[in-house]
Amino acid sequence: MTVKELSQLYYLNREIEREQLRIRELEDAATNTAAKPITTSPCAGGISDSTAVIAQVVDCEVIIKAKQQVAAVEYKRLIEYINGIDDSLIRQIIALRFVNGLKWRQVAEHIGGNNTEDSVKKACYRYIKKSCPECPEDM
Repeated sequence: MTVKELSQLYYLNREIEREQLRIRELEDAATNTAAKPITTSPCAGGISDSTAVIAQVVDCEVIIKAKQQVAAVEYKRLIEYINGIDDSLIRQIIALRFVNGLKWRQVAEHIGGNNTEDSVKKACYRYIKKSCPECPEDM
């Protein structure tokens, strides 16, 4: 599995968060006419019509549900990949980074044992490079 494939769950979760933020902004705009313009809306100048706001909230909810279904599939695929790793340390590193979405510094802190941000990152990329023949040389 490539780093790009491992990262898909992270990016799907970020997309879901952006849609959830958009829903909050739309709901705020619907309840507060003096609210600032909706910044994540594709409409220029924000939305004032409550029917349009409701329609956009529904659209966002449909998008979120679809992305959550894709994320569930990605999560299952990622967990199956991680469970197939023989090395417990590498399993933990990859799970913390790609399932939990932690930064490398946070991964090192969770692992403990004098591991550094750089050491867990290098261990992860070495493992991926070794197990992934199609991965680029300069990960």
